[in-house]
Amino acid sequence: MTKPVKIKADIFWANLTTENEMSGRYQVDLGNLSPKAVEALNELGLEVKYKEDKGDFITCKSTRPMFAFDSDGNDISDVGIGNGSKAVGVIDTYSWSFKNKKGVSPSLKKLVITDLIALEGEVDDDLDDVL
Repeated sequence: MTKPVKIKADIFWANLTTENEMSGRYQVDLGNLSPKAVEALNELGLEVKYKEDKGDFITCKSTRPMFAFDSDGNDISDVGIGNGSKAVGVIDTYSWSFKNKKGVSPSLKKLVITDLIALEGEVDDDLDDVL
């Protein structure tokens, strides 16, 4: 049994409370991982990918909504979390098998946003408090 690891990461494409249109799951990319974080994730049996725009990264997916918190422990899952937001994530693993394939994938146990970049285009539709 593995022990979860705590990593610092930049957030990309956070779909925490709405399903990603392409995968049909809730998901978030944790990128720009440090060499130490990559090593710890590899030791868990996870494959860390690389893309120029987000460095070393992993994608955490779930069939259920994921939750994000600020540094004070407040739930900010419904806040638009934009690309480049800074976070600390607690990552564990789960094993899966599907159509004669099996593997290990990352499981996001906790996500704390330490530097929030608001998602562009977020508009408050509540017109009741217009001055």
